[in-house]
Amino acid sequence: MQLYTKRLLLRDITMDDKQNIFNYRSDAEANKFQSWIPETLEDVESFIRRNNKEFNQPESWYQLLITDKETKAVIGDIGVHFLGDENVQVEFGITLSSSFQGKGYASEALKGIIDYLFNDLHKHRITASVDPANTASIQLMERIGLRKEGHFVKSLFWKNNWVDDVIYAVLHEEWPKK
Repeated sequence: MQLYTKRLLLRDITMDDKQNIFNYRSDAEANKFQSWIPETLEDVESFIRRNNKEFNQPESWYQLLITDKETKAVIGDIGVHFLGDENVQVEFGITLSSSFQGKGYASEALKGIIDYLFNDLHKHRITASVDPANTASIQLMERIGLRKEGHFVKSLFWKNNWVDDVIYAVLHEEWPKK
């Protein structure tokens, strides 16, 4: 899978990417809202091996690497979760290296993948789950055109605590056409 935007290439993750992924994913402070923070390179290798081999498969997560189109620098990754056997709804999550945050890369990458999911794969609905304390992600969701659908109180058991979950979503008919 390869998807180009103005500045970015979203592509398959390979084992050659493990050090770059470890470098930004192991930063516990920058990734405090993430469910996975690797402790070793072996954790990253396992993560890469577990990645689904085909994009757009029902009931699967697929991780795409976000890279700078020109310099090839690794910026982060997007996880795409294809929900249900009917495979018309998708959930996503994004992780960016702290050195690339605040430069519009997350917006560009997410708009690119959402365009692809709606316009090429004809998905019906796309969602994102956000910790309500993650104000940067909430602002990102609203900036790219997702709407807040709900705030679920203590609905997720995460890191040995019950935490709130905010759901953002957009429907195919709400997304601007190319």
